[in-house]
Amino acid sequence: MSRLARLLVEYSVGVKRGDEVVISGGFEALPLIREVYRWVVRRGGYPVITSVRDEVLDEIFYREAGPEVLEHVSMLEYDIMRKVDVFITILAPSHTKHLAGVDPEKMKRRSAARRELTKIFMDRSARGELRWVIAPYPTRAMAQEAEMSILEFEDFVYAAVKADKEDPVEEWRRISGEQERIAEYLNKVSELRYTGPGIDLVLRVDGRRWINDDGHYNMPGGEVFSAPLEDSVEGYVEFDYPAVWRGRIVEGVRLVFRKGEVVEATARRGEEFLKKMLETDEGARRLGEIAFGLNYSIDRFTKEILFDEKIGGTIHMALGAAYPETGGRNVSAIHWDMIKDMSRHRVYADGELIYENGRFKI
Repeated sequence: MSRLARLLVEYSVGVKRGDEVVISGGFEALPLIREVYRWVVRRGGYPVITSVRDEVLDEIFYREAGPEVLEHVSMLEYDIMRKVDVFITILAPSHTKHLAGVDPEKMKRRSAARRELTKIFMDRSARGELRWVIAPYPTRAMAQEAEMSILEFEDFVYAAVKADKEDPVEEWRRISGEQERIAEYLNKVSELRYTGPGIDLVLRVDGRRWINDDGHYNMPGGEVFSAPLEDSVEGYVEFDYPAVWRGRIVEGVRLVFRKGEVVEATARRGEEFLKKMLETDEGARRLGEIAFGLNYSIDRFTKEILFDEKIGGTIHMALGAAYPETGGRNVSAIHWDMIKDMSRHRVYADGELIYENGRFKI
């Protein structure tokens, strides 16, 4: 746990003297929060806010809040988002479906109200003014959701973040170099075409930047991602893994794109919820992210996107907001990642085969 805390503070966000830091996480993560706090102070950072959260409070909010409360965003939240140097968020749910009974209309209204906060966050991150990381703490609820025993899941988590290594910082630096070569290659590409069972999709990425997610934003890292030209996506994709959004599960998602926009959306389970989220705003019907999962230590689906989007041999695509640092311009209150297994598929870059059966050939 101390290795993970050091990794987050020293490597992921690089806390330095004078940084103002927000640390937050679920109450089960208090042991890790304490270690993160210790490393922040050791490096001369100032933990301006330490927040231990409880999912029941979120449920109470959605149950009790009327329209005015749902749409209210405090000026204090804006000040924090505009001024704090570092966010360290520990993902540690004690219940993975605490919002399953919430009216989707309320969630849609709340997301729309916080859209400007999301934009400030992404813009400051893109300019390098804000460093942030989201990292896991193994809880019983997460283990149960992943269908693992408690000790098995702990081993899985610490292997995924490389905290099982003597020096996880050095390990991530090595991984960073490998992924950077892939990102550099993709930065020269104009068009990508995905083919195989359940996908026939073409899109353009010329002028967009591929980002190496090597653990500086999400821990575990293990992906390269970008954003397509907003009106370029054509074809269809069927996502093999369930799409999870704030505890709601949608299975068998199939999306059809024309001129970059979703024109048809179906699902075996949760179709009504899927369509409701697509109505959040205009940007919710377009892709804000495309990515390749490259963390081969993550070899199973856990129903937690922090791990699942990095599964080695997968791709994921996100409906909604683009990360500005990629050059993406899509703006939305949502960013919903959906994952596809690519173990029997191919990807072509400007007509050249670059990816086959879950691995890059370049």
